[in-house]
Amino acid sequence: MSSKYEYAGFWIRLGASIIDNIIIIVALVPIGMLMGWNSMYSSNMTSAVDWIWQILIAAFCIFCWVKFAGTPAKRLLQLKVLDEKTGENITVVQGIIRYIGYFPSILVLFIGLIWVAFDSKKQGWHDKMAKTVVVREL
Repeated sequence: MSSKYEYAGFWIRLGASIIDNIIIIVALVPIGMLMGWNSMYSSNMTSAVDWIWQILIAAFCIFCWVKFAGTPAKRLLQLKVLDEKTGENITVVQGIIRYIGYFPSILVLFIGLIWVAFDSKKQGWHDKMAKTVVVREL
């Protein structure tokens, strides 16, 4: 990894996540309401619309990671999601694995996300699965 980066820690990543969720809510909830849909974060996933929204959110995140090396909040906070070995932008496959990796990271009492605070490369389980790192531009 280049000396122009340092691994991004737990708190700044948590802050970026909060900001990203606010952006998603502000951008998508009004659109969803216009379409007659009232539960973007439904845990039931009972209708096709629920699945479509979840797929759109996943596609948005993966697109941002691959194209811009981060979601809007990560880039705002000068963070990048990069390939662990090359330091380059991640691939679509890595993005998909990283996104899917959030599920086990969250389901086991959020340990996979908290792991970032204790790991030497500040990787969560989703990062380890996808072989990615989140770095801070210096």
